Amino acid sequence: MNNKLRLAIVVLCVVGAVLSAVSLRNHYSTTSSDYCDLNETFNCDLVNRSVYASVGPIPVALIGLMGYGFLIALSFPPGREFAIIRIVSCFAGLAFALYLAYIEARVLAVWCLLCIGSLASIAGVAALSTVAFARSRRTGAGGRLAEAKIGES
Repeated sequence: MNNKLRLAIVVLCVVGAVLSAVSLRNHYSTTSSDYCDLNETFNCDLVNRSVYASVGPIPVALIGLMGYGFLIALSFPPGREFAIIRIVSCFAGLAFALYLAYIEARVLAVWCLLCIGSLASIAGVAALSTVAFARSRRTGAGGRLAEAKIGES
């Protein structure tokens, strides 16, 4: 994976992790978050404290925070195996984020701006990871090394 793609993926993961951390703080807070409690359509507090804000005892925001950390870790090791694990992981995260967006739209009828930002982050990570994987397939498993060997032949 080239350095620009890696940097973009890591930056999007950091943005997603920060949004997840703020959501996690709001999940446990007992006070209103003025910056995200705009009206009856956009209210992070209602979303972050709903029954859908946890999977069993685990807050969804913590799952997001750990997921983004995992994706950052998967962005550095070279190799096709790590690229495949990253793609599968980010598309699983994207599917979960889309499910949560469905809950916000159709069940709660309230949107969380932090959640929308996280959805955009994971969608960007999924798209860029797909581009990186497609490029690595074109150049071979060794990336630039494979290009250099082809040029030497």
